[in-house]
Amino acid sequence: MDFQLLINNLGNPSLLFFVLGVLAVKLKSDLQIPSSSSKFIALYLMLSIGFKGGQELSHSSFDLTILWALLFGVFLSAAVPFYTFYILKRKLGTADSAAIAAAYGSISAVTFVTAVSYLELQGVTFGGHMVAVMALMEAPAIISGVILLDKYSERKSEGSLKSIIVHAFTNGSVLLILGSLLIGLIADEKQAEGIKPFVTDIFKGFLAVFLLDMGISSGRKLKTFFKYGSFAFFFAILIPLINGCVVALVSAWIAPEFGDRFIFSILAASASYIAVPAAMKLANPEADEGLYIPMALAITFPFNITLGFPIYWMIIQST
Repeated sequence: MDFQLLINNLGNPSLLFFVLGVLAVKLKSDLQIPSSSSKFIALYLMLSIGFKGGQELSHSSFDLTILWALLFGVFLSAAVPFYTFYILKRKLGTADSAAIAAAYGSISAVTFVTAVSYLELQGVTFGGHMVAVMALMEAPAIISGVILLDKYSERKSEGSLKSIIVHAFTNGSVLLILGSLLIGLIADEKQAEGIKPFVTDIFKGFLAVFLLDMGISSGRKLKTFFKYGSFAFFFAILIPLINGCVVALVSAWIAPEFGDRFIFSILAASASYIAVPAAMKLANPEADEGLYIPMALAITFPFNITLGFPIYWMIIQST
């Protein structure tokens, strides 16, 4: 591994603000980000990423490379829950296994946003269509999780499969990303320049504040999570690591550009702690949020942005 790259990543201000948030909880500080401000920043990050992706996509011609990337992303999201579910079922109940499997098949938009910042530090670009790939990867994993729940649980899922699909695509973050992507795609280029300072120049500052809030949220959830023992902890590290490393290798056949391959690796390695919990409240209320949300937010997320990023990047550069 390029240890200099790892050291540089550990010195990323956004990551350090995340650590500050966790530390604040451990020190029992009253530091907190108002929930209304946190929601606004989350909306801003999704809007910015979606709009910039649409702008990039408007300068690209739709070809087989983009089509294969979209199909590969959907396949990953739908397939990961099936193999992870059977691993989880060895130690956990059906409801928890289905929820965790769905979370790890879906993606973390915040991890994606942080990965974009990481690529910028490396001076590497990625295709605007990868924003669309990210948005499309939210829903298939949720659907797979519901299918697994219906198949193996005596108590079937609460909502119909149709309602789950509709909910997955109308989830606020998914709708905002897709809508912003479309707006960026069709917006007049000269008019779009007018909001460039808003969607670009202040992006990293807002990301730092948001990760501070994520650190505070993670620190608060860790105590509940640890009662489940080592299995959940090691799953939350090893499964993302395996997914990210495998996709870093095989994505060479789908996406020739290093930046696109890195984004694919991050999407495969990340886990949802926003869209999936919202859907599981409807479809799988018996699943313990105190298990699968901390796994994704407090273990997998910091692992990816500290060690995962340089590992996946090293593999991509060497193949």
